[in-house]
Amino acid sequence: MIIGATGATGKDLVNILLEDPAYTKVISFVRRPAGVVHPKLTEHVIDFNKLDEVAGYIQGDVWFSCLGTTLKAAGSKEQQWRIDYEIPLTFAHIARRNGVPRMVLLSSYGASSASNVLYLKIKGQLEEQIASLTFDQYIIFRPGQLLRENTDRSMERVATAMLGFLNGIGLFRKYRPLPTAILAGKLAKAPKMLANGVHVVELDEIFGFQAGR
Repeated sequence: MIIGATGATGKDLVNILLEDPAYTKVISFVRRPAGVVHPKLTEHVIDFNKLDEVAGYIQGDVWFSCLGTTLKAAGSKEQQWRIDYEIPLTFAHIARRNGVPRMVLLSSYGASSASNVLYLKIKGQLEEQIASLTFDQYIIFRPGQLLRENTDRSMERVATAMLGFLNGIGLFRKYRPLPTAILAGKLAKAPKMLANGVHVVELDEIFGFQAGR
């Protein structure tokens, strides 16, 4: 199962899961149709404010949360809190109640409930609250700058170009922009590669993330 399937990383993840024979069925929960048709894919167009109404569909072996937004896109701090924190946490509660054993969370570099940066504080609090639900396997990815194909975020383009230049002269290599397709591939592999328990894959570990960690 996946929420956030219409975002850049989520789209890539859906495509990878559909092509991976280890995943026999993919269930996405979206606000609007994503336009993807595949025999393995079941898409539920839902109201994320009414997750209890679709609780019966939240069944599976593993669920991925790629849901996230920016303050600008959300329009207010309250709306960003709802999208980045309340929705995935509510989904997590239902999934755990329904016996879903594994969860993969796309978080952020620097996530901390003690952070003074709203976005990082939200992500940190979400990590902690989901941890308290004690999934059999709980995997957190904390990437930094993402390289989205055809991004329309001007600041993202500027930051990517700046990091690309610095990386090119040998600086800040661990902060190099991470293509969403590569990140999605790591997300898909993680539940198959890692043992039960809690795993945090930090920014500087993602590129080299391999079996046996």
